Amino acid sequence: MHRFLVIIEKGNQSYGAYSPDLPGCVAVGDTIEEVEKNMREAIAMHIQGMIEDQEPIPIPRTTAEYIEIAVPDSAA
Repeated sequence: MHRFLVIIEKGNQSYGAYSPDLPGCVAVGDTIEEVEKNMREAIAMHIQGMIEDQEPIPIPRTTAEYIEIAVPDSAA
């Protein structure tokens, strides 16, 4: 089993998602739940296409971390 990092971004009217370890694999949805579901399906289809094309499945290497930074009151 592989675990791929998925980045979800809120747009003006919907959410978009992509995986840095799977270039070109993207999804959209009206809600976070919908974009997550759509991204799972997109990843499965993307990987199936790679298998059919006899391409190696990428090893997930991307990580993410939140970093807390104190912001002066005047910048808020």
